[in-house]
Amino acid sequence: MDTRSPIAHRPIIDGLPSRSRIRPCTLRVGAIALALFGAQLAAAGDAHAAYPERPITMIVPTAPGGGNDAIARVLGQKLSTLMGQTVIVENKAGANGAIASEQVARAPADGYTILMGYIGTHGMNPALQALRYDPLKDFAPIGMIGHSPTVMVINPKVKAGSVADLVTASKARPDELNYASAGNGTAPHFTAELFKVASGAHLMHIPYKGSGPAMADTMAGQTQVMFPSLFSAYPSIVNGKLRALAIAGPKRAAILPDVPTMAEAGIEGVEVTQWYALFAPANTPPAVVELLNKNMNLALADKEVVKRIEEQGAQVDTSSPQALRETVKSEVAKWKVLVEQAHLSAD
Repeated sequence: MDTRSPIAHRPIIDGLPSRSRIRPCTLRVGAIALALFGAQLAAAGDAHAAYPERPITMIVPTAPGGGNDAIARVLGQKLSTLMGQTVIVENKAGANGAIASEQVARAPADGYTILMGYIGTHGMNPALQALRYDPLKDFAPIGMIGHSPTVMVINPKVKAGSVADLVTASKARPDELNYASAGNGTAPHFTAELFKVASGAHLMHIPYKGSGPAMADTMAGQTQVMFPSLFSAYPSIVNGKLRALAIAGPKRAAILPDVPTMAEAGIEGVEVTQWYALFAPANTPPAVVELLNKNMNLALADKEVVKRIEEQGAQVDTSSPQALRETVKSEVAKWKVLVEQAHLSAD
């Protein structure tokens, strides 16, 4: 008589006795689960493939009329054509772009809300103070759009024919010459402070809520000096409401060939290029970011778009999302050095 367990006589399949085989009903449940999972993946893929299915909102963190706004509208118009959906440009100024940046950082990561970021929102302001958004962790970089050199301008009534004249006048009358900025942590603010460190000039800072009112008061003579982007200042230079003394860039501007660079004017180390770029909220699907980058680069390759941007003193300068991420990282580190050196604060 065989006293072995009945299990011992049952065939072994994959190391398990036949009693442990998966039952047909279990197989059916597993197959259904796999099918549902596959359907979910397909649906997600289809959703990304169908993007965009509705209008895209591009948030501009400055007031209408500035360089950021002008570039956004030129780019948005072309993107609307290329992507088959309207790109709505929405201005949300305040706190040197921090309000708009935080809004986009907290928006759904679906590609329907993007930010027209710039050197202030993702370079200078984060170097100056703690913000309610992180320029790296809270955004998915899409790509660089372009850049514009900073230009030193003065009210035409100021008696200074050169940068050297202005520095001399500022030292002789330290309480009389003021410089306007678009606010603490903005490019006009940081460029002016960099200039003061490099030249020893005495200029009092008058911060405004935006580049527009700052430039308006400089033209009116309420303030005497400003360091805006060439893109935003060029029309006022051409019509004589502002006088350009120097380009804070590595070379002269083609549209202002007679204006020297800061280095040519005798001031070394004052080169500030204001850049503009697109950002989406962090965790935006890579396929969506890639599509936005592709269409943005196509738009910026259009001759008419390039012409409209260059006519205002800016240069098209595209990049990959990863290259933009590296730019943001290096910019924040760079401006932290100036903040410490010039003892700057957000107050």
